[in-house]
Amino acid sequence: MQTFYFDRKDGVPIRDRIGKQFSSDAEAIEYSKVLAAHFRKETPAELDLAIVVVSESGREIHREPVHPAADSQATGA
Repeated sequence: MQTFYFDRKDGVPIRDRIGKQFSSDAEAIEYSKVLAAHFRKETPAELDLAIVVVSESGREIHREPVHPAADSQATGA
């Protein structure tokens, strides 16, 4: 098992100091999608808000946008 950290980032990161254990990067990434869905319901559409998955070694392994629809509207996609 590895410990992964799930930071919130919207310009200034809010660091996860506790983390959560998963057996693979893929499981941690799936969990970041659950967190993003939770924040999507709780926060207004902040274009920069993302859940950043960080491995126990400190390496960013994934960035999950909380409001991906807002991101595509901003870029015209």
